[in-house]
Amino acid sequence: MTTGVLFIHGFTGGPFEIAPLKQFLKSHTDWKVVSPVLPGHEMDCGLQKGSAASWVMAAELELQGLLKEVDRVFVIGFSMGGLIAMYLALRYPITKIVLLSAAAKYISPKILVEDARIMMKSSMRHRYPPDSFYHLYNYKLTHTPIRAALEFLRVVRLVKPYHQDVKTPVCIVQGEKDGIVPVSTASLLFEQLGSEHKKLIYSERGKHHICYSDDRDVWFEKVLSFLIED
Repeated sequence: MTTGVLFIHGFTGGPFEIAPLKQFLKSHTDWKVVSPVLPGHEMDCGLQKGSAASWVMAAELELQGLLKEVDRVFVIGFSMGGLIAMYLALRYPITKIVLLSAAAKYISPKILVEDARIMMKSSMRHRYPPDSFYHLYNYKLTHTPIRAALEFLRVVRLVKPYHQDVKTPVCIVQGEKDGIVPVSTASLLFEQLGSEHKKLIYSERGKHHICYSDDRDVWFEKVLSFLIED
């Protein structure tokens, strides 16, 4: 049986957000793995282009192509990408989904302000905290129009009423030190999703960019086990 994996990155981000897990799966399986860049998320765009509809459509088209090439498809979504993964699971025969730091609740304003403060100081000094990606987000966040932020909220609202309708087997991975998506979001999703087969994994040292957590090797193995088990 041939297998395909579709990775979907987060708002203002890109495939680099899920690169470690992507590389792990490629090195441990023979699966076809794809991780498209959503419209407006190219490094020189600043999200001036792109919308909730275009982000969902881009992921949908990628999924449609993958479904034609393989026997089964897993979808792994990070942050906003997790919401898009749930949307796709409502419409397509996806075998399993994995939700990483799924942004089913709004971003915490307090933490966002603190992160912005650190980012600005680091930007002025040209020094960045390790694995924080402030250097990659600096241009993005300072060029992100309010319109794009509202489009992100459209994605949240697109899926929220239908959590109970998601029946696809799901694995939720949440960092306990995530300052962007509240940790309680994971347990809330776990309870609300209509899937009979559900798994919830917490990363003790994981922040929002969960794929770069110190304990990633531990939960990478757990995610792989979830994907390959019958």
